[in-house]
Amino acid sequence: METARPLYLSHRAVAEVVAAGFTTAHPCPVNQELHFIDGNQWGLENVPSAKGPGKYVIPSVFSRYAFSRPVVIQGITDNSEFQALCMKDKLLAEFGNRLVRLSTANTYSYRKVDVPFQEYVEHLLGSQDLASLGSDTLYFFGDNNFTEWDSLFQKYMPPPFRIPGTSRAYSFGIAGSGSGVPFHWHGPGYSEVIFGRKRWFLYPPEKTPEFHPNKTTLSWLLDTYPFLPPEERPVECTIHPGEVLYFPDRWWHATLNLDTSVFISTFLG
Repeated sequence: METARPLYLSHRAVAEVVAAGFTTAHPCPVNQELHFIDGNQWGLENVPSAKGPGKYVIPSVFSRYAFSRPVVIQGITDNSEFQALCMKDKLLAEFGNRLVRLSTANTYSYRKVDVPFQEYVEHLLGSQDLASLGSDTLYFFGDNNFTEWDSLFQKYMPPPFRIPGTSRAYSFGIAGSGSGVPFHWHGPGYSEVIFGRKRWFLYPPEKTPEFHPNKTTLSWLLDTYPFLPPEERPVECTIHPGEVLYFPDRWWHATLNLDTSVFISTFLG
């Protein structure tokens, strides 16, 4: 019986795989356990429509997912104004001289570095180096100065679904292709892609994934993912601009930016 061989790719091949959404190396179809909420249709769920963007869906429908499984939300909000403000030239003009706090792209993100936003965009915002550890990779996400970024956040329209007793907190980020954060967990929330594409890999709280906390998601994808038996594969999907992923409390998740991506999360604390 032939033994499965590791998947070795050159730096160029890695870039091509990332750009193609991994179709070159191995297909990553959306796991059928992951359901969809759509403003005009309900995707895998044959239930009534929410009647268009901006309308509240029946609360009892969302409650089916709020504590049990991730769900992709489509067409519920219109963030075209926010997207226009997130163009590279607009962000540099407004925030270029302001300091942003970068975190290392590993599970625990111990190290923090403050740099001007323009320096991050022009010198640090690049594709993930396959040879670098996540603990050596700097990533802009999560540590936002809410006073300085408030003018931008005020234009963002989060999903209308709320969990009783929680409040919203935003985390805004920009990252290069192939970058991401390895497996970790926290409270519930939403993640929306403004530009680019973001791949998500998720496991329920009771199923701890096999990973190294200081290695990158890209490294995990190339070295570990190909050898996982079907029953050990994560729930996974690719989020495109205008789509929102809801993740429940304590679900393990790792992310991988397939392109240079702009994204915002709404944590429900």
